[in-house]
Amino acid sequence: MAHICSVKAQCSCHVIASFIILVLFFSTDMFKRVVRQSKFRHVFGQAVKNDQCYDDIRVSRVTWDSAFCAVNPKFVAIIVEASGGGAFMVLPLHKTGRIDKAYPTVCGHTGPVLDIDWCPHNDQVIASGSEDCTVMVWQIPENGLVTSMPEPVVVLEGHSKRVGIVTWHPTARNILLSAGCDNVIIIWNVGTGEAIITLEDMHPDIIFSVCWNRNGSLICTACKDKKVRVIDPRKEEIVAEKDKAHEGARPIRAIFLSDGKVFTTGFSRMSERQLALWDPDNMEEPVSVHEMDTSNGVLLPFYDPDTNVVYLCGKGDSSIRYFEITDEAPFVHYLSTFTTKEPQRGMGYMPKRGLDVNKCEIARFYKLHERKCEPIIMTVPRKSDLFQDDLYPDTAGPEAPLEAEEWFEGKNGDPILISLKHGYIPGKNRDLKVVKKNILDNKLSKNTENTTPCCIIKSEAKLDEVLKEMKSLRELVSSQEKRIAKLEQQLSKMDI
Repeated sequence: MAHICSVKAQCSCHVIASFIILVLFFSTDMFKRVVRQSKFRHVFGQAVKNDQCYDDIRVSRVTWDSAFCAVNPKFVAIIVEASGGGAFMVLPLHKTGRIDKAYPTVCGHTGPVLDIDWCPHNDQVIASGSEDCTVMVWQIPENGLVTSMPEPVVVLEGHSKRVGIVTWHPTARNILLSAGCDNVIIIWNVGTGEAIITLEDMHPDIIFSVCWNRNGSLICTACKDKKVRVIDPRKEEIVAEKDKAHEGARPIRAIFLSDGKVFTTGFSRMSERQLALWDPDNMEEPVSVHEMDTSNGVLLPFYDPDTNVVYLCGKGDSSIRYFEITDEAPFVHYLSTFTTKEPQRGMGYMPKRGLDVNKCEIARFYKLHERKCEPIIMTVPRKSDLFQDDLYPDTAGPEAPLEAEEWFEGKNGDPILISLKHGYIPGKNRDLKVVKKNILDNKLSKNTENTTPCCIIKSEAKLDEVLKEMKSLRELVSSQEKRIAKLEQQLSKMDI
């Protein structure tokens, strides 16, 4: 009996062991399939110490969903509160700590500043859009401001309502795009101060966002009518559009990815925040859609074309979520979330050439609090101190492949890439020179351009007609003069 019991016990032990082995096998197999290999899976964020923050800055309280901050390898610019107009502060990156209340500002606007953007081809040139309906372009001194700057290099006037978006062309020098609450997009040649392209009838409502593609041949826009549009600005035509890209009533954001796809953030009908990926060749259905949470802050997307990572920063949130975009389903892969205690009022994003490659830094954000700006560093943990080629492929440098005139004539150019192997060494920036054309000359040249042989023939015929009429009038005047002289003679005889 005891022998039978021991046999049974042994059998049950074998069964349990087999079951455990099977469970372990399937769980490891599942684990292999679920966990996707990615070099960015362990990216972690870290806020810098207090002495490396920019303190005592009165960040703007204006109700507008822009980032309120722009950064480049030399300066950080922050839209601030200003009495009697609009202003923004420009600080050299090394000027951390408490900022004096009397620190000079860029203060030429008569209404609050809504958006700012550094020129990608000149680290000292910045554009600003304001509630005063103007766009202004400024040249910051090499070592930063010593006194306040009320006079811009050029004022660009063309909008009839406030200007909420300004963005520079990625590959052509001196081309700036602005979008206003008049639902109009204007593309300017900053070098001449002229509005070259005006897109007037494409958007029936407020434009929430505008983004250039990698070589600047197309733009994508998100509008209050819930449509996302892909536009060829030089042909002034809509290439693709999607109605109700996100069905919620809150603002949508749309950006181009390096492969030409469009990435959007918005809200569902149930007010859940969404992100979606679209192929402009077929906008009927999204390539991928993800629902996130029910917070009401607008998600601002920041994209790194070198690593294909998108960072989402919600206004009023206290977190930064990041996703990797790949060619394998589900195409948008969640990586991780960086969370802090304080909510963000705005966010600046450093271009790749401003990062510290020796510390494997792949992104740096400048988070705006109510009264300070806090840098946040995103790092990939690596044991080696050597340059990591896979993290830092060649990136877009500051040299522009095209001049403004070439782009307006129809040429396209990809960004000129630079290696970050030995770090980025900034070159000498050339001064922004604005040569305004004589408006009268411009009108005259337009008239001559529009003159065709047909018009010349018509005008010659008209001239002959006028000359004949003048001749007949002269003859009439001459005959009337003779008649007047005759009547005067008769009158003089009667007086005698």
